[in-house]
Amino acid sequence: MAAKKKTSARKYGKAASKSVERALHKEKRGTLKSGAGKHPKVKTREQAIAIGLSEARAAGAKVPPRKTSAKKSTRKSAR
Repeated sequence: MAAKKKTSARKYGKAASKSVERALHKEKRGTLKSGAGKHPKVKTREQAIAIGLSEARAAGAKVPPRKTSAKKSTRKSAR
């Protein structure tokens, strides 16, 4: 029998979870805005989670890097 591959450690740190949780609470109360100044209020949970993760990254919490799209040259070569 083949041995099972060990799963990786937590991808997100506890500080990142706290930041996302705080952003979700603010979004639910209707006080979370998408930036400083005259930016509109956040309307979806996904936006709130993204803002929480962004703040966690800025604070130096353990958060994986952002997902990026494939480079143009890679997409052309795939065709």
